[in-house]
Amino acid sequence: MPASSSSPSPLLLALREGTRDCHKALEARLPFFEASFDVAAYSRLIQAYYGFHAPLEARLGAYQEPMRTKTPTLTLDLQALRLSAADIDALPLCQALPAISSEASALGVMYVLEGSTLGGQVLKRAMAERLGLGPANGTGFFDVYGAQTGNYWRSFLDRLGQASATPAAQAATVQAAIETFQCFENWLGQRHVLN
Repeated sequence: MPASSSSPSPLLLALREGTRDCHKALEARLPFFEASFDVAAYSRLIQAYYGFHAPLEARLGAYQEPMRTKTPTLTLDLQALRLSAADIDALPLCQALPAISSEASALGVMYVLEGSTLGGQVLKRAMAERLGLGPANGTGFFDVYGAQTGNYWRSFLDRLGQASATPAAQAATVQAAIETFQCFENWLGQRHVLN
């Protein structure tokens, strides 16, 4: 039976519980609401996001529907932030990525990527207020699905609800989600864009 917002699937509940601590740890280190956070700091952060998402989405390959690919929007944001195509091609790419060896592990990675689109709605509004940035000049990534954000999230929850419910598959999904948070935080730390 597909999951719905009123009845979370066991896998969704396991993901929420399993990633709670690493999710909170990463959120606490993101600088979006720091007094010193300016457009230059935002640009550096988006460059780091690109360096993580581009290779990770390439690794997800056939597990992820093309409509959920966010790298093209990050590219547009970087162009709006005055990076040339050559600048973008030269950006460092993360090599320490979570392993994706099955549908179960892909779902764990996607849980983190798709979940970030919900938080992106808050960041989109905050960056408009604080930095004067919008989708046309650098924040498209945070509103990548636009008015379809809720529908895309619900369809992903349906996919989670239809996934294998074996203990091994659930464990693989949760572990991949944890690794995704950890790899992302480590990468952003290496790029010196976290608090």
